[in-house]
Amino acid sequence: MTNDFITLELRWFNRGILPTKVNDWFATDCPGDTLGLPETREDVYLYIPDCPYLNIKFRQGSLEVKWRKAELGMRQFGGFGEGSIEQWIKWSCQDSTSESLMPKGGVMQGSWVRVKKARSQRFYQEITYELTQLTVNNENWWTIAFEALVEVDTMNLEEFEQGVSEIGQTYQGLSLQNHQSCAYPTWLNQVV
Repeated sequence: MTNDFITLELRWFNRGILPTKVNDWFATDCPGDTLGLPETREDVYLYIPDCPYLNIKFRQGSLEVKWRKAELGMRQFGGFGEGSIEQWIKWSCQDSTSESLMPKGGVMQGSWVRVKKARSQRFYQEITYELTQLTVNNENWWTIAFEALVEVDTMNLEEFEQGVSEIGQTYQGLSLQNHQSCAYPTWLNQVV
């Protein structure tokens, strides 16, 4: 089964252990509803050097492919700081056995990168946002990300910017900078 959709996305990556202040902010001071319990999992990404517009990963029995449709530029986001918004097209193909999706013999050495994740999510004004702790190559990172589905008459760029800025009004962590703002393919180029 395959699904596809278009999203607006904004993400920041930070090296190190997740600061307690940021974790407490996400858990108690953020607007909107919590989406389920925090989850831990391991995603496996295809590392393609110098290819910031394509993201391919295996995640919990599905193959997910994302193609960056547009870079919408750097914006200011209240308490967060500054970051770059991107528009992505996503495809997801699910196979509970993973036999038709996983390369024969499973994930081997080479271009596949395992990323352990501990993720919490919230939802506010049609925006899903997350705080995720990452471990890759025995190195700790954390990320804050925002995503909204783009459908006719449901979410536009200005509404997305406004929603992210409202969420950021209570943010008390270190200011997030545009050089930290990127999607997974660009981040993987830094850590692999």
